Amino acid sequence: MAVATAEQLRIGPRVRALRDAMDLSLRDLAERSGVSAPMLSQVERGETSPTLSVAGRIAAGLELTLSQLLRLDESEGVTVVRAADRLGVERGGHSYEVATPALPGQRAELTIHTLAPGATTGGSEDPPMHEPGSRETALVCEGGVRLVCGDEAYHLDEGDAVTFDADLPHHFENNGKQPAELLAVVAAGLRRS
Repeated sequence: MAVATAEQLRIGPRVRALRDAMDLSLRDLAERSGVSAPMLSQVERGETSPTLSVAGRIAAGLELTLSQLLRLDESEGVTVVRAADRLGVERGGHSYEVATPALPGQRAELTIHTLAPGATTGGSEDPPMHEPGSRETALVCEGGVRLVCGDEAYHLDEGDAVTFDADLPHHFENNGKQPAELLAVVAAGLRRS
């Protein structure tokens, strides 16, 4: 029995984790990539190392570039975003900061929102801001907010969390007398039809 190299051990679990995150079976990924399901299984278990051509097809099936799959364009496995370095935006009583780094292949984004009394994150007529299949989870850290998603409204108090399809028209409102703060995580393209 051959001993797997360090690189084989790293790419296999990464392919498996990405495939699972996209809710794809081995067969689904095989159809999307043109790589056989048995070969994908061997790669995921670290039993074989794919050629660059095969790794490129696997990456394409996972909607990534080869360098994103192999993490060639990342300097290290850990990226710290300092509070002073966060991208910040402010519009009409709604301010937010992006707490995640802008990395290739990033599948989720964490934002910190502050809503002044009477402010909203967007209008009810605004189109969805997130790509098809995105899911959002928001946690109210301070105050209370109202989520309007499609034709439904939900009141959320401090400590409440909500998860919803972020590609639907939606917005948060602060109808209270105090500022409200919430954390939102948007996971891109995880739901497949």
